[in-house]
Order: sequence, then structure tokens, then C-alpha cells
Amino acid sequence: MSSRPCSKVACTNDAVNTLTYDYADSMAVLGPLAPSAEPHSYDLCEKHSQRLSPPQGWHVVRHVVVGEV
Repeated sequence: MSSRPCSKVACTNDAVNTLTYDYADSMAVLGPLAPSAEPHSYDLCEKHSQRLSPPQGWHVVRHVVVGEV
């Protein structure tokens, strides 16, 4: 898989996570980098993944892959 850049403007780091929004449940979901780029998701580098803050009243769900080396 080739690397993809972070979706944040002016960030040149490689993306490591994918962010999607579930508007019906007021939820932001952050997980491992998706296999391919999707038009309604955002690929984020480690720095921007850590700094993620959802809209007020929303929840963040962070999916972590356990046991990956």
C-alpha cells in the first residue's frame, strides 16, 4: 500500500489513521488507516490524530488494533 498524506492543510506527514463522522449519532470515529482513500473520510497523521477534538456535544470513538507489531 502506498502512503497517503495527512488531510490537514499544509501538513506533509504520512497519514496513519482514518477519521469518519457519524452525524446521526454525533460521533467521530478514528481508526487505523483505511486500505483506500474514501471521499467522505479524512486521513490523519499521528500528530493530528492525537489533537483531534470533536464538535461540542459529540463523542470520539478510537479504534485501536491490539497485538500489531
